[in-house]
Amino acid sequence: MAILSGVVDGNNDFELGEPLLITTCSSSSDHGGVGNLTSSDAVQGVVDYRGESVYDRSKYGGWKSSYSIIPIDIADSFTYWGISSNLISYLTGPLGQSTVAAAENINIWGGVVSLLPFLSAFLADSYLGRFSTILISGFIYILGLGLLSLSVMLPSLISSLNYSDNSSVFSSSYQLGFFFCSLYIMAIGRAGCNSCAQAFGADQFDGRDSGECKSKSSFFNWWFLGLILGSGVSHLTLNYIQDNMGWGLGFGIPCIVMVAAIVVFLLRTKTYRYSVSQKKQNPLVRITRVFTAAAKNRRKTASLGSLQEDTFKLPGTHPGANQFKFLDKALIDVSNDSSREYDLTCTADQVEEAKAAVRLVPVWVVCIIYGIVSAQSTTFCIKQGNTMNRNVGRDFEIPSASMRIFSSVAVVFSIVFYDRVFVPLARTLTGKPSGITMLQRTGCGMFISTISMVAAAIVEKTRLQIALDNGLIDMPQATVPMSIWWLVPQYIMQDAANVFFIGMQEFFYDQVPNELRSVGLGLYSSIFGVGHFLSGFLISILDKITSGSGRDSWFSDNLNRAHIDLFYWLLAGLSALELISFIYISKSYIYKR
Repeated sequence: MAILSGVVDGNNDFELGEPLLITTCSSSSDHGGVGNLTSSDAVQGVVDYRGESVYDRSKYGGWKSSYSIIPIDIADSFTYWGISSNLISYLTGPLGQSTVAAAENINIWGGVVSLLPFLSAFLADSYLGRFSTILISGFIYILGLGLLSLSVMLPSLISSLNYSDNSSVFSSSYQLGFFFCSLYIMAIGRAGCNSCAQAFGADQFDGRDSGECKSKSSFFNWWFLGLILGSGVSHLTLNYIQDNMGWGLGFGIPCIVMVAAIVVFLLRTKTYRYSVSQKKQNPLVRITRVFTAAAKNRRKTASLGSLQEDTFKLPGTHPGANQFKFLDKALIDVSNDSSREYDLTCTADQVEEAKAAVRLVPVWVVCIIYGIVSAQSTTFCIKQGNTMNRNVGRDFEIPSASMRIFSSVAVVFSIVFYDRVFVPLARTLTGKPSGITMLQRTGCGMFISTISMVAAAIVEKTRLQIALDNGLIDMPQATVPMSIWWLVPQYIMQDAANVFFIGMQEFFYDQVPNELRSVGLGLYSSIFGVGHFLSGFLISILDKITSGSGRDSWFSDNLNRAHIDLFYWLLAGLSALELISFIYISKSYIYKR
């Protein structure tokens, strides 16, 4: 394609996954025409599809281009939530898995989905470029969704071939393997679209131009609205279709939606602005270089003459310069050391990049419990809802997974509350323009998340008691006379917590060096990826421990004999410990200036 010729669609003045509403504007004049303009009049850091400088802002980039990228956001949100929110029903239903096995598989898949964007961001920034990554990933995404739909039809296809009596076993085993292969192909495709589409959309606006800078801020509002719209529509429609009209159709519709989004994306290929990478060395390579140099120089003593010249400007210019002083060994100049095969000497700025990364580690680690709690919304909450009274009116039964529509509603109202009520009130108390710091905002999210687990435990204990009082303990298919609306408070609280916890995304974006912002935001998504993995591991361990001596497991297939309430109490306790540890770490954290 001509578009790929001479264009390195990397990362220049906007970093991957920039948090919503965070935009830095620089004033400049608009250049709408293409008359006698010099190179200084071109939009900086971008080229057109031919690899030439962009002078005509009305022809390239802007809203007409970004409007073709937003459908990818809507389609991805619609597809991901439409499948993930009801996945446990398909695994424990048509595929016949146990509750524990289904929860473990969902957590592993969820972990992969959350971690893969980190790798995709690295590939896009360093090698492929954003446009190419979106395009390749989009086709992989569509392939995975198509195979997912095909996997539902395998049993009927195999039986139509009139195999022997073993055809049912053949069908079951191959369908399971085919389904999970399709699911992970879909995850690979989603990673590229999810990690690059938002950043590529923001690339269509020039942050140095006052008018386009305002449009970029508005673009993030529309992007977030697309997320809410996609997930909301999927919860209202797709989950109902899956439960009542068939899983083949329920998986096929997202495939069609994603195809439409990619087609719309390609229609504007010749009007996009493509960022030009100006990085000389990958930031991860620089950080690795610092640790390697510090390790090799660990026994050396630094003398004044052996340090790099820019070391002398170090004191007072970097926050926390006196922390992690073992990394300062990387500043020792060994260029005259004949025993060294190559020189690994680093600059002061490179050392501070490494220190900034190290400072984030304890903050990241303590947030993992939040990721574990977040993983529960697509597993046991759905199974609980399936056992409860789901009638709305006389004839309509709401799908349990559709209750997540309240998550979308909660996010919208929580953002309005945070922006219009909480921040102004906090601003009057603290005097800070943002009301509270990024870490304080995250701590509020952790507190609300802890309360949500307490509420979930109380609701589940009440459900179990009602099942016992009505003699339904050994009747797992019977409907417990308790309304599914009792699950709404925990959904609302968990997503209200997410609105505050998003401060961690802003924190990682702001606190890493500028060229490491893609990596920083990858750290945010990795919290949920690792949280999913640890959730699956924790469930597996607890299942083995609690099912010993003939006892019912906490996660028994018969939820009326299970004790998910105790699991929720455990998570509430871990969340409380997490909050205490987070407060302790936050007090000693030194913010980057």
